[in-house]
Amino acid sequence: MFSLHIPLGIGGSSIVAYVLRQPALDPEVQVISLLVVQTLELAGALLLLSTAARPEHKLTNFFQVKKTDKERNWVLASALGFGFLLLMILLTSLVTSISSGGGRAANSPIVNEIMQSSNAAKAACAFVYCITTPLLEETVYRGFLLRSLASRTNWQQAVLVSSAVFSAAHFSGENFVQLFIVGCVLGCCYCWTGRLSSSIAVHALYNAIILMAT
Repeated sequence: MFSLHIPLGIGGSSIVAYVLRQPALDPEVQVISLLVVQTLELAGALLLLSTAARPEHKLTNFFQVKKTDKERNWVLASALGFGFLLLMILLTSLVTSISSGGGRAANSPIVNEIMQSSNAAKAACAFVYCITTPLLEETVYRGFLLRSLASRTNWQQAVLVSSAVFSAAHFSGENFVQLFIVGCVLGCCYCWTGRLSSSIAVHALYNAIILMAT
């Protein structure tokens, strides 16, 4: 019932296959190429935000905690956000399953193939989904986009707009609603705690749970 979105870096595997002149990549090569592309995307995003962003949107500011936010228990907020996220995804999955007359695959065929291969491929896949992807997406969509929108409008609208962009950027029409909900919960975690580490932790835990269900 659950779905796990494919990182944008998965498209890099087709480029690797073209360079290697292979119609299809082995799971190990595929996950390594995914790891490399995701790492390059993360490094590029961090470099861009560190050098080109306006002072208030500098990378170092994303991890600064305001004095008013230090009193809030970000661990408790993250735990509540994670629990609420799983509940909402479960409910939407049940609705989708009932409306479609049956369940569907938990993950993409690419992820399933990787998770059924060697332990090294599984470890690399887990690193991508639980470390690299949360860092990249939370920095871009919550740290930069949501923060930028919130400086021009109220935080509720900023969460909704950034979540819609987050969902659309995954190019998954069938998972748009679930990804939008994920974005909203992560955005609320960031806004309430004032810590990007909160949304990163929830994002990583969510991906880990879904990956374990594969």
